[in-house]
Amino acid sequence: MTKIKFGTDGWRAIIAKDFTVDNVARVTIASAQWLKANFKKPSVVVGHDCRFAGELFAETTAKILANAGIKVYLAKDFVSTPMVSLGTKQNGASLGIIITASHNPPSYNGYKLKGHFGGPLLPAQIQEVEDLIPDTNSIDVEKLSIADFEKQGLIEYIDLETMYVNHVEKNFDMKAIRNSKMNFAYDAMYGAGQNVMRRLLPDITFLHCDYNPGFEGQAPEPIHKNLIPFSTLIKESGDIDCGLATDGDADRIGLYDSKGDFVDSHHIILLLINYLVTQKKFTGKVVNAFSVTPRVKKMCEHFGLEYQVVQIGFKHIAGIMLTDDVLLGGEESGGIAIKGHIPERDGIWMGLTIWEYMVKSGKTLDELIAEVYSIVGEFKFERSDMHLKEDVKNKIVENCKTNKYDSFGNYKVKRLETIDGWKYFFDNDEWLMIRASGTEPVLRNYAESANTEKAFAILKAAEKTLLG
Repeated sequence: MTKIKFGTDGWRAIIAKDFTVDNVARVTIASAQWLKANFKKPSVVVGHDCRFAGELFAETTAKILANAGIKVYLAKDFVSTPMVSLGTKQNGASLGIIITASHNPPSYNGYKLKGHFGGPLLPAQIQEVEDLIPDTNSIDVEKLSIADFEKQGLIEYIDLETMYVNHVEKNFDMKAIRNSKMNFAYDAMYGAGQNVMRRLLPDITFLHCDYNPGFEGQAPEPIHKNLIPFSTLIKESGDIDCGLATDGDADRIGLYDSKGDFVDSHHIILLLINYLVTQKKFTGKVVNAFSVTPRVKKMCEHFGLEYQVVQIGFKHIAGIMLTDDVLLGGEESGGIAIKGHIPERDGIWMGLTIWEYMVKSGKTLDELIAEVYSIVGEFKFERSDMHLKEDVKNKIVENCKTNKYDSFGNYKVKRLETIDGWKYFFDNDEWLMIRASGTEPVLRNYAESANTEKAFAILKAAEKTLLG
């Protein structure tokens, strides 16, 4: 028996080791039980991304649910996580289930639960489902037939991709983007955004938009070290104005300027707020994860917006989006949601918003970033992961807990915040954040300063002090 636990964003495991038909069936039995206890006539939207055996696991999920008498809307072909979330909301379904391991390495697959509102199921409900997972699978999945359930009206195929395309067409000036003199590029990282982007913008430059469940051996996480070929393509072309990349299930964003330089999530969040407030005339609260730059607070003060910081994990943001008037919710890792869409991260939606901003303003990404800097000041953000033995990691964490660090080299700590990890603030708007991974022997260090060299200098000083 494998104990199945949902982490920050769903259950993930290695395919054929723990991610098996039997274990997927166990989670689905629990989901069915939870649905029947909470909804009178439950229905579920089920989809899968481009990972190995996604269709098999999605069909297993659909069959188990239908066997419990629950109506299933099963996606045709692979889809993104935001498509399942949108489909759940638009179909009035009780739950969405997407088979995906998001940005994890290709050997993984996973299982994400989405609420009826079109965003991550909230932590309390996820715990309820987890508590219902049986020790073994009691259902012979092989004996269940999709065709039989289709005849009974319990499984119905649904075109989530077209639904998503129509939703985009209603919410963006796609004509302006398509007819613009600006050139754009898109790297799907072999992920689930590839087909929908070809439909929306067939004439832009595409990279890694083929079906390749092995992702060429690369974890499909849209960070610079994984996107070097995309950066090179933009540099060598000389005429691409902006490049968008999305992760395996297309809910996270990576962005490049015309020089092929990476634009991090902190800058994207600031650009989006500037556009939504000044051009779209939107208002609302901004909710960010603890690792996001405090310069967002400066921008919120500039525009008179309420600002809130929460723990890391988009589920903490999604819950607030359901109860409060939220303009934007964002994470350092590239997961961002904005008003006018669903309470869900969506890399394609964020990318199209930036491209619309560029096209409507007639300005380059650099010019738009310069506008942001005029409000919050110029800055650069860097991150380094220290791979340590567990005992060394734990010792450093203990030192943080007992306030052992009052300086890192020449950087004197002026104040400390501890919402989720330890954020040490220095002079000149510089800061360092230390946070231990909950799943690996890794310590994540984040730093911000006026330029890249200074940010790296903070990380180097931190490493020296921490390893003492």
